[in-house]
Amino acid sequence: MSGLLSLLDDIAALAKLAAVHIDDVASQASRAGVKIAGSVIDDAAKAGTKSLGVVIDDAAVTPKYVQNLPAARELPMVWKIARGSIFNKLVILLPAAMLLSAFAPWLLTPLLMLGGTYLCFEGAEKILHLIRPEADHGPAPETLDAAHLEADRVAGAIKTDFILSAEIMTIALAQITSDSLWVTGSALAVVAIGITILVYGSVAILVKADDFGLRLAQVGRWPVTRSLGVGIVKAMPSVLAVISAIGTAAMLWVGGSIVIHGLDVLGWGMIGHQIHDLAAGAARLVGIAGAVVQWTVTAGLDGLFGLALGLTTIPLVKYLVAPAARLVSSWRK
Repeated sequence: MSGLLSLLDDIAALAKLAAVHIDDVASQASRAGVKIAGSVIDDAAKAGTKSLGVVIDDAAVTPKYVQNLPAARELPMVWKIARGSIFNKLVILLPAAMLLSAFAPWLLTPLLMLGGTYLCFEGAEKILHLIRPEADHGPAPETLDAAHLEADRVAGAIKTDFILSAEIMTIALAQITSDSLWVTGSALAVVAIGITILVYGSVAILVKADDFGLRLAQVGRWPVTRSLGVGIVKAMPSVLAVISAIGTAAMLWVGGSIVIHGLDVLGWGMIGHQIHDLAAGAARLVGIAGAVVQWTVTAGLDGLFGLALGLTTIPLVKYLVAPAARLVSSWRK
């Protein structure tokens, strides 16, 4: 009996020791999980913030794809484009970004500069189009039924989204500082899903806002709600125009800053240093709001550099890149 009690006492001691070890493992795992989650969220937040210009432009561009189609098909089309965007980001671009991070990180700066140059080109082209609108070639031939037109527009939107998503993922990858591939991949996935929800959630609200306003104007119980509905309908064209303008300015700012930073990384930091000195000088003159002034001057000069770069690339794209793309397309056919 004494031997049995001694054995039970040893078993109890082992059980207590095992419980202590299990608790320690759980504590360490929990601590590690919180640390990893914090790293993922922090890297994703940095990456998403830097992608602001592309996000705003994406939200401004997408509503045009559902114009002149039945209102009942607007949200289904937005959902189809959003699914295509998620596929672009998670299935194609995320693995490509992980391979780039693992095997060719030296390519990141040139790719970022290429993406920044594209942003500058697109922003400059929009401004140039406002100054010199292209001639109206008349209405497009209506040879497609609604189903084919919808499928064609969805395919075009997904192709455009691929370019914008590639810029977002490249910018995001450059902002992630973790050495862990798991953290990098998780942060990129968070950015991809979060930005897709943000962009296409905003697009869904924008494309249905006029319908909501019209409905409110028709069935509102009180005069104030009916007036609000009329106001929403009248305001939507201006709202879309403002979003487009903000997106253009943000694209030039982000694109210019990416190219300037890339030049600095490659050893040509004169432009970046000059902008920094001018912004710092302006901040010293103001004094009390120095940080705000310095950021504003830096962003403005980055945007002006982006505009100049974009205007420079327009003839290159028009007379060199576009003909080469058409030639390659004709060879494929």
